[in-house]
Parts: sequence; structure tokens; C-alpha cells
Amino acid sequence: MRETFYEVLRKQGVSRRSFLKFCSLTAAALGMGPAMAPRMARALETKPRTPVLWLHGLECTCCTEAFIRSAHPLAKDVILSMISLDYNDTIMAAAGHEAEAIVEEIVRDYPGEYILACEGNPPLNEDGMYCIIGGKPYLDQLRFAASNCKAIISWGSCASWGCVQAARPNPTQAVPIHKVIRDKPIIKVPGCPPIPEVMTAVVTYLATFDRLPELDRQGRPKMFYSQRIHDKCYRRPHFDAGQFVEEWDDDGARKGYCLYKMGCKGPTTYNACSTVRWNGGMSFPIQSGHGCIGCSEDGFWDNGSFYDRLTNIHQFGIEENADDVGLAAAGVVGAAVAAHAGISAIKRMTDKGGE
Repeated sequence: MRETFYEVLRKQGVSRRSFLKFCSLTAAALGMGPAMAPRMARALETKPRTPVLWLHGLECTCCTEAFIRSAHPLAKDVILSMISLDYNDTIMAAAGHEAEAIVEEIVRDYPGEYILACEGNPPLNEDGMYCIIGGKPYLDQLRFAASNCKAIISWGSCASWGCVQAARPNPTQAVPIHKVIRDKPIIKVPGCPPIPEVMTAVVTYLATFDRLPELDRQGRPKMFYSQRIHDKCYRRPHFDAGQFVEEWDDDGARKGYCLYKMGCKGPTTYNACSTVRWNGGMSFPIQSGHGCIGCSEDGFWDNGSFYDRLTNIHQFGIEENADDVGLAAAGVVGAAVAAHAGISAIKRMTDKGGE
């Protein structure tokens, strides 16, 4: 019988109080109300840890690197206690035949119980020979591992959309996971890489509630992908005011103006970067002075330069765009200055005549 998350924590010397605090903080990180913390505690006390197979196809391993840097919850708590991460060739101790035997064991012994996490994508050309795992095409390993899984998580834009491996002309015929596996529920967690806390939160939700989070029409968790980065960006007031960076390191850049004209894709990118942020909530690309490149959106790699500005972003009515608003704002300010000067002149003349 597999241990529960709570039983593992107790063996590690974690108190009941600390366990409940963990549940409260994790529920908050998932965007749930206080009432969900007790439900999470009950689930983690009674539900055996979920087996997870984490496969790697064509990718750069940035998703794993991001995952292990999660702060809320810590990746070690997820990996060592909450789930049973049985296979991930980047961080596991086993290698060679012993490692590949783990995949066969989980598929055989836990049908319908394990989660398949996929990082990277499979190439279809030459029968999958452009990506070999354990002497066999990754395409074969993926199909075998998916045969008995409960659900699939497509980590990152590689697994979700194809990413740079699928960029034109795509000689390896790399495709996203859902183009190969069509009979299993798939959660897409795009980004290059995804935000660490988003990754651990998705795993936590699956392990705790034994169901998929609510997904949007593209298969992404709504709790993290329901709003554009632009909607919660701290530079949004500058966009609304028509204040833009015109050139790198100009006066507007130093003042933190909007990066829309420098190619920022925040208005068309759905992700939690501007709210959850990176490095434990410290910052995100726009806060660091670089526009969003839209790395969580399908096709971002083939949409031209990252510094090509978006066009016709209508934010203030169907006839207005950012350029018009900027000109209008300048005109309003100019008119206000002129009006103030005129009133001041009239007031001075009136005061002088009264003398």
C-alpha cells in the first residue's frame, strides 16, 4: 500500500500544525478560498501518493529546471512527499535498463492511476528516429507510457504547441503531444518555460483532488491562463495614458513606460507572469525592462521578430489604437496647458485693472 502525503510528512518530523499551514498556503497559491484548505488536508491525509512518469522528448530541459525552483510550494515537497515521481531522467538516480524498467512497471502495476508528464515533443519523421530514448524512438516510449495513464500534463510550449522544434520548415516533423495522443485528457501548461509555481500548483491540484482543473478551450488551466499579461501589468496605466517607450534606454524606458511599441506581446498573451511572477514572485520580463515575447502562445516562434510591434490593438473603442491615444493624450495635455495659460493671463489682467 502506497503511503499518503501526510504519512510521509509525519515520518519527516513535520507537525500537524505545519501540515495544516502548508494546506492553507497551497490553497491560497491555487487561488482557492479558505474553505478549501480543510478539504485539501483531508485529501492529503487519506489519498495515496500519485505515481508520476515525467518523460523528455525534443526539448532543452528548461521545464524541469523551472519546476525545481518553485517556492510555493517547494519542489522538494511536491517531488518527495506529495507525489511519487518515479521517472524523470534529469533528476533520477537510476539509469540505463533500470530506469527504463520503471516505466514498464508503473504502466503495468498502476493502470488508470498514474499521471504522465511530458516535457518536449515527439518528432514523427523517419519513424521518430530524431529522438532516441533507451535505444528506442521517444515516439514509442510516449505511446506506451500513455496507454494506461489517468491524464497527461504537457509541460511548456514544446509539448503544448510544438515550439521552436516545430518551427518552419520543421524537418523532423516535431508535433505537440495532443497530435499523437488523442484518447487521454491533456492539461496544457505552456510557457518557455512555464512559471515554476504554476507547474507545482497543477501537480498539487491533480494529486489532491484527483481531477483536472477547469480548462479553457485550448486545454490550459483557467486559474493561470484566463487573463492576458496586459490586464494585470503594472505598466498598464502608462499604456492607457499613451506613454510608451520609443527607443531602448530612452527617457520613457527609464520612467517605466509601456513597452508596447517595442514589440511587447502582453496584450495578446494569456499567462500569470504579471501576477505570480518569477523567482519567488520577485520579477518578470516586463518588470526587468524587456517586452513579453508571448512564449506561452501557439506559434510565437514563427511570428516574426520578437521586437515587431503588434498592430491595431483597439483598447479605447473600435476607432482608437495606442498611437491615436498617445496623440490624443498629448493634444489634451497641450490644450490643458494652453487653457491654463490663457486663464492665468486673463486673471492677471483683471487683477491689474482692479488696481
